[in-house]
Amino acid sequence: MTNDSNSEAQPGKVYLVGAGPGDPGLLTLRAAELLKTCDVILPDDLVSDAVLDLASPTALIIPVGKRCGQPRITQAGIHDLMLEHARQDSSVLRLKSGDPLVFGRAGEEIAFLREHNIPFEIVPGITAAFAVAASLQTPLTDRAAASKLILATAHHAAGKVTLSPAQMWSGVFPDEATLVLYMPGRDFNTLAASLMESGIPPATPCVAVSKASTPDEHITATTLEHLGKASVGPAPVLLLIGHAIQLPR
Repeated sequence: MTNDSNSEAQPGKVYLVGAGPGDPGLLTLRAAELLKTCDVILPDDLVSDAVLDLASPTALIIPVGKRCGQPRITQAGIHDLMLEHARQDSSVLRLKSGDPLVFGRAGEEIAFLREHNIPFEIVPGITAAFAVAASLQTPLTDRAAASKLILATAHHAAGKVTLSPAQMWSGVFPDEATLVLYMPGRDFNTLAASLMESGIPPATPCVAVSKASTPDEHITATTLEHLGKASVGPAPVLLLIGHAIQLPR
């Protein structure tokens, strides 16, 4: 892997780039530069239109994400697109929402690029948890309330939450922790029950943030025991659970 972070996009190279949570103002300078200079852009569906508006007018944009869990292209297909265009001496921007190394498939793409000797660069982005905390004006850690931060996903299928709290912490959930759940699904009753069964007290503060950092951002503050009855906005949603979480006054 080579790094040319002080130059424009290079031909034959793939860039795994974080697009941040949606607000183009939260892009890194490097990400904005690559948007303007890359020949081919492969964005996930959660990359906002406002971010893609910064792309070069001559760039070929090929969406490669999912909607409602239904892929328009397989992961192998994404690999093939990166390889095809890189070998044609195009600069390829693989644009991922948030940070490319947090709950994405960057590991598979890195392995594929290495296997095929394709040069690449990774550009970090602001992950949704940090954007949500900034929007709420609340810390994720606090010397008095939270010395631990747990980032996890909570997928569900056919009404079953596949989150396994036992795989994330040992014993009772620590009081001094903040839990951030990406991709929580929509079965909040089952999710809340699973978390309470793991030892999180029912009265623990819980905030659901929909479409963080965008003009459509929606914030729902509740407690874990009442999460199932809360009016949570549309996906993408992030859940913050813990005593460090505070809402702006």
